[in-house]
Amino acid sequence: MDSIANILSLTDQYERQLPDRRSELVPPEGSAIANWIECSLLQPEATLMQVKALCDDARQNQITAVCVNPGYVSLASGLLANACVPVSAAVAYPLGASLPTLKVIEALTCLSNGAKEIDMVLNMGALKGEAYGQVLNEIYAVTQVVHNQRATITITLEKDLLTHRETLIACLLCKAAGADYIKPHTGFDEAVAHTDEVDLLARVAGPEVKVKASGTINNPQSVWDLINAGAARIVSSNGVKIIQDAVQ
Repeated sequence: MDSIANILSLTDQYERQLPDRRSELVPPEGSAIANWIECSLLQPEATLMQVKALCDDARQNQITAVCVNPGYVSLASGLLANACVPVSAAVAYPLGASLPTLKVIEALTCLSNGAKEIDMVLNMGALKGEAYGQVLNEIYAVTQVVHNQRATITITLEKDLLTHRETLIACLLCKAAGADYIKPHTGFDEAVAHTDEVDLLARVAGPEVKVKASGTINNPQSVWDLINAGAARIVSSNGVKIIQDAVQ
């Protein structure tokens, strides 16, 4: 892993000038948009029937993944076992302030219940308090556990709580710890997904860490714009509607 000193040195450099932008991806056409969409259902009031409906929609539309809270991972994994639609489990949602050991345990439990991806919220307070070593070690610990199970991990920020410099540092910490994806919003802040934040994360993360666009995303045009900005996946609770609109 990069040292904190190296990460802060890179942050200083990127505050002056960001790395070059990645090559633009080709936006999907029609129903192919489903291959870019991860449908999430993370509201605290989400019911068993809603999770079943989500899995039915994911199977019918061949959505790239579904993301649910840990209590529904076993159910969703069973429903999608033969559908080639992986289940992502939200860990430490929505605050990210759990103890690192609990994040590891939660991730392991979700993986044992059938999750193929883990989506963990970064500890915002530790980051803003400049406890960078703590944040790096936490991400690394969970990432190693997830990768040992041949699963992938997303680290989620709450970008609107972070300064520009803090966002750069967060992204570089995720990169140093070996995360697979970085995502700007949990969805609980009701932020709208923006192309500029995706572009920023994509530039800093480089080819090693992919970017998931998140926040309020309601239509195919938003999806295409976010992909053009560098998003490798679109996370939305409106995924089915977006797909239906794209094929009309």
